[in-house]
Order: sequence, then C-alpha cells, then structure tokens
Amino acid sequence: MEELLVIIAKGLVEDKDAVSVTADAPDEEGTIVYHLHVGPDDMGRVIGKQGRIAKAIRSVMKAAATRQGTKIAVEID
Repeated sequence: MEELLVIIAKGLVEDKDAVSVTADAPDEEGTIVYHLHVGPDDMGRVIGKQGRIAKAIRSVMKAAATRQGTKIAVEID
C-alpha cells in the first residue's frame, strides 16, 4: 500500500526525492493511517483545488485497501 501511495504522489510532484510515506500501527478498529510527506512547494499540487486531488488519492487508496480486506486512512502532512 505504501508503494502505491508513493507512486501516485511522485506522479504529481516536481521534487520526487521529498516524497515519503510513514504508516502508523493499526488502531483498535484495525485502521492503518498513512502519512504522506511532500516538499512545501508541492503541497498545493497534492491537495489540488478545493482538495479534489487529495480526495481522489484517498478514494484510490481506500479502494485498493478494500480489495486487500483492510481499512486505511491517508493524511497529507
């Protein structure tokens, strides 16, 4: 799952070396929270106008997690 998030983010940003993903341990509901870190100049590219790109990233990630039978959340830091 982390690789998918990194591939999506690197396709959007200019500074591909600044992209990193960290994952928290599953909480009591079994949800894993992924934290996406990008460079400050690329933050707008990842969030998009009115958060549309961020919402699309979360939708793709949730669909992939559902196929694997897990629950995830994506935070953009």
